[in-house]
Amino acid sequence: MTYRVALLPGDGVGPEVVAEARKAVDALGISIDWTELPWGSAYFHEHGRMMPEDGLDTLQSHDAVLLGAIGDPSVPDHVALWGVTLAIRQRLDLWANLRPCRLLPGIPGPLAGRGPGDVDMLFVRENTEGEYAGAGGRAHQGFAGEVALETSVFTRAGVERVVRHAFEVARSRRALLTSATKSNASRYGYVLWDEVVEEVASDFPEIRVERVLVDALAARLVRDPGSLDVVVASNLFADILTDLAAAIQGGMGMAASANIAPGSAEKPGVFEPVHGSAPDIAGRGIANPCGAIWSASLMLDHLGEFEAARMLMGALEETCHAGPRTQDVGGVASTAEVGDAVAERVARG
Repeated sequence: MTYRVALLPGDGVGPEVVAEARKAVDALGISIDWTELPWGSAYFHEHGRMMPEDGLDTLQSHDAVLLGAIGDPSVPDHVALWGVTLAIRQRLDLWANLRPCRLLPGIPGPLAGRGPGDVDMLFVRENTEGEYAGAGGRAHQGFAGEVALETSVFTRAGVERVVRHAFEVARSRRALLTSATKSNASRYGYVLWDEVVEEVASDFPEIRVERVLVDALAARLVRDPGSLDVVVASNLFADILTDLAAAIQGGMGMAASANIAPGSAEKPGVFEPVHGSAPDIAGRGIANPCGAIWSASLMLDHLGEFEAARMLMGALEETCHAGPRTQDVGGVASTAEVGDAVAERVARG
């Protein structure tokens, strides 16, 4: 079987890390028809938009999308984000964002006395509504009485599907689910969220469920990461918590993600490292490709290539343990040297 995968390198270090992820995947010998898409900030400057009008149709003709990074100082952040990333997530209804947080052997972590055995979590983020629904507006712009409204949107259906998926994931792990809200202060959306979690929990009696306020959970991530396994949270809260989690697992260069619609085989998943475009180091060959390679492993797993996903992740773990490693995780290697090492380990089986 040949898979059709859209390659969207994007901006900044995106092309550098995506090249290494593709190299590692190609070393597995899987038949993949790659389609490279030149969307992003350069495309915006040429065409006045971040991607073409039929861009989503193009993506839907593929089995998966491997995304590098979107964003450049020459394009306002909200234009870049809503022009590609959020547009894809919302309009393809990729409602679940999965972000693994594991401290791999060989990667230095910032928490004293905590090693790889203490950091192993999976965040399940609601990915299409909540605080990033895009509902709101501005009135009286430029005047003293200007008003800006940013309205969070929580629907029962949207909350239930992501919560239920989190329970299903927890069933395959340590049977512990932590739900992060702020329902003491936000008395509508997050109270609904809490009620849905309680209702869905009745279908999963084997799962231990805890409800934790997001600020307390942020402190617990640092104090006792080993006490957490699967964490489910809203679009904004999970966005913030996973950046903190990335720091715990060795930095943003290690962070991978999957944007998926579980149960919808006709929708391509989008797989991306979450370190951003990092324009300050773009072109220097020092960006960490581990998050992109890890994301490619998540992509293979989503495609049903479970053994290939395991092999790629194993090669990445061996490389992190034995080296080479990039500067951000205590090494001296270049982006390409790390990618070469992973690909060579994959090829050796």
